[in-house]
Amino acid sequence: MKTIKIELTNEKANLTVYLPDASPEMPRMKIRPGVLVIPGGGYRFCSDRETEPIALAFLAKGYAAFVLRYTVGLAKDGYDFSMPMADVNEAMKIIHENAEEWSVDKEKIASIGFSAGGHLCAAVSTMGDIRPNASILIYPCILESISRILAFPVPSLEKEVDDKTPPAIIVAACEDSCVPIENSLAYASALEKTKIPFEIHIYEKGYHGFSLADHTVYSKAEEEYNAHLKGWFELCANWLYKRFEL
Repeated sequence: MKTIKIELTNEKANLTVYLPDASPEMPRMKIRPGVLVIPGGGYRFCSDRETEPIALAFLAKGYAAFVLRYTVGLAKDGYDFSMPMADVNEAMKIIHENAEEWSVDKEKIASIGFSAGGHLCAAVSTMGDIRPNASILIYPCILESISRILAFPVPSLEKEVDDKTPPAIIVAACEDSCVPIENSLAYASALEKTKIPFEIHIYEKGYHGFSLADHTVYSKAEEEYNAHLKGWFELCANWLYKRFEL
């Protein structure tokens, strides 16, 4: 595997590229689909458990993976939503411009976002200069009202869904007291009204920020409580496999 770290225009923002090695023993992996991983963290930081663990899980499924660490910071210090939005637009542009060199199919690039990263994922899916071909939203922030827990005010993205918005799969938990499921439901409703294909899976129980919900990101007690959530990754991977007709 080859890794490349690319510094973006905004200070401290970067894109880490994970490219699996090619082999004649894997003929269908000559040109790979890609996935842009966007971690959460309330726009205050980028959560480590939603970066490389997610990228490696997709690498094992045959994807090239790209981890975006975007601009974060408080409104009182001069940060606002335009900064991470510029970062995700730049990341998508870099992936498209280098797709041939990296053996990536630029018609099969998904984005996956968690919490505030889910908000940024939905933003690039609805307002991006280059939109992904599919989006995976995990306990996403969507509504403007969720700004109360974020570093700065954000737009309400269910209002931005249009006929160019890519298909999506959404995963959340009813028990999530940090980002209420009304965020997920609002985005799903907007997709339905616009006739954009989607799936939504709401678990009864589960902490916010469950990531892969396994030993790589959790203490033993947390892993045991959230064991039922581990299935979300396979569910999303299978959905994406069918969506991209791999």
